[in-house]
Amino acid sequence: MSHLSPRDLLDQLAALGIAAETVEHEPVFTVAESRPVKARIPGAHSKNLFVKDKKGRFFLITAKDETMIDLKRAHEAIGASGRLSFGSADQLRALLGVEPGSVTPFAVANDRDRQVTMILDANLMDHERVNFHPLVNSMTTGVSRDDLLKFLRATGHEPLILRLPEPPELPDGPAVPI
Repeated sequence: MSHLSPRDLLDQLAALGIAAETVEHEPVFTVAESRPVKARIPGAHSKNLFVKDKKGRFFLITAKDETMIDLKRAHEAIGASGRLSFGSADQLRALLGVEPGSVTPFAVANDRDRQVTMILDANLMDHERVNFHPLVNSMTTGVSRDDLLKFLRATGHEPLILRLPEPPELPDGPAVPI
């Protein structure tokens, strides 16, 4: 089974009537690396965590880039069985068709068997425009929050939107975002 290319994805967005604005930039692999790129692009930016639970169920957690998430407690919020661990690069490629550093909610279009549960952090969904990689980390595509939901539903991935648990305050100040 072949995975979508960025062009295929952008064509799919257009076919759904979704207005998308895409900017090409140098490849970025982390939230920190992407800050200069994000500064040039309006709207909320994201971080994406591909995780699995003790029963082997997969979840894609998409949150606002600077949101702090308590991964030790996130399983309770999302209905997972036991603590979460990160999915492997091979599992990421097989299920979502993307490389590490290019994880995006748009990748659920490649999950035709619906093995991945889509989780959207409410902090991200507070923003009218949201930005994600279009399957590669050398571009960023902005869509409206409502169009993101339209896209996810068109792929058969009804998202769970919730406020993820934040880490407890550390004795020497706030926790750092992951």
